[in-house]
Amino acid sequence: MDKNNNKAWLYLLPAMVFLGVFMVYPLFDVVIYSLEEGYNFASQTYFGIGKYNYSYVLRDPYFLQALKNTFILVIITVPLSTAIALLISVGLNSITKLKDFFQTVFFLPYVTNTLAVGLVFMILFKKTPYSDGFVNLLITACGGTAVDFIDGPYWAKMFVMCFYTVWVVLPFKILILTSALASVNPDYYKAARVDGTSKLRIFTRITLPMILPMIFYLVITGFIGAFKAYSDVVAIFGTDLNAAGMNTIVGYVYDMLYGNSGGYPSFAAAAALILFAIVLTITCINLLISGKNNI
Repeated sequence: MDKNNNKAWLYLLPAMVFLGVFMVYPLFDVVIYSLEEGYNFASQTYFGIGKYNYSYVLRDPYFLQALKNTFILVIITVPLSTAIALLISVGLNSITKLKDFFQTVFFLPYVTNTLAVGLVFMILFKKTPYSDGFVNLLITACGGTAVDFIDGPYWAKMFVMCFYTVWVVLPFKILILTSALASVNPDYYKAARVDGTSKLRIFTRITLPMILPMIFYLVITGFIGAFKAYSDVVAIFGTDLNAAGMNTIVGYVYDMLYGNSGGYPSFAAAAALILFAIVLTITCINLLISGKNNI
């Protein structure tokens, strides 16, 4: 038995070394950076240890705006994308002809580069001196007024960002939920039909409870993914997200390191750890809720 344990640890050693060097060590390094006050990147010096970096970040209007944007994005897109993906998956599961074709069509955006998709969305919504954009053409054709979705009011820009995020994450969620629906034992459905159970009751009493673990998995990963949003926003609104008022927490961290206000790794580290604490808290809450529902 001891020989088997030694072999197991030996097989795990490369992965443990990799995780230690590229995940555990950087995490401790970020914690140290976040506590070093007045850190100078060029001279690698600082004048004290404390919580100033955290207090500065939490009072920075750019960070507060990024925090607001990120939370709005998370609160809107995660439940909405999960609900839409569930409806589409149920519809796909009930189709007999061309089922594989439609599954492929819905999955195609998942293998498309997010920056390329973001540029397409920008072209669709952006007003130019020569055109109001395809979306505005549809709005005006229906009797509405053209809206500057990229450089206009905040609600318009947030609408584009939420619409884009939902569209991008749908393929993965549809794939997972379709697989979950296919794994439900068909005998349950046969027994329900024999008893004359309605389709709505079959869905709420059989289908939904059976795929609930997968739904919670998608919600948890959706929260984590939405909190890490950055490249998608850049593709639509450009690199100066603070000027556009559409920065996210990850974008704020990047700006503090490399952007126009770059050169402040201590502030970036503090913001990154605040994001880590938020994501960890929400993930734990979701795991507790999912654990209670699975009992």
